[in-house]
Amino acid sequence: MLRYSLPLLLFIGLVVLFLFGLQNDPRKVPSPLIDKPAPDFSLPSLHTPDTTISKSDLLGKVTLINVWASWCAACRIEHPLFVKTAKKESLSIYGLNYKDKRDDALQWLEQLGDPYIDSAFDQAGTTGIDYGVYGVPETFIIDKQGVIRYKHIGPVNQNQLDEIILPLVKELEKAS
Repeated sequence: MLRYSLPLLLFIGLVVLFLFGLQNDPRKVPSPLIDKPAPDFSLPSLHTPDTTISKSDLLGKVTLINVWASWCAACRIEHPLFVKTAKKESLSIYGLNYKDKRDDALQWLEQLGDPYIDSAFDQAGTTGIDYGVYGVPETFIIDKQGVIRYKHIGPVNQNQLDEIILPLVKELEKAS
């Protein structure tokens, strides 16, 4: 009897674990960096490699950082939304070009539009690692003091932009 019931019990246990796991949204991965100061960085600009972009460039304004790459298929999904948003909203959007080739990234922006104030070129991916990036696209909201207030994993859609990101940006802009 035990010989037949043990495999059955193990199978039922696995089914229960899978059912609980499938109820979780994989985009809601908690980040230990939320409400903590954004990691310092200093990276060359994608457009002008002799100048650098650093965390200090983000201070004093609410900033959206979009981690993207030309090789990223999901980045193509959200990119038109950021292009449109940059034209109609007063939103500081910086790009973090992640593990990419400079020429490919520049060509991608030329073809699809450039919504970014500037893009930091993180060819080695070290700044992305400091920010806890494990895939692209990822989007961060950083407040005026340089504290990470929100992280979105995966492509941003219109609903998420309208109902989560823009309201949070407006709320953070009102705060001193």
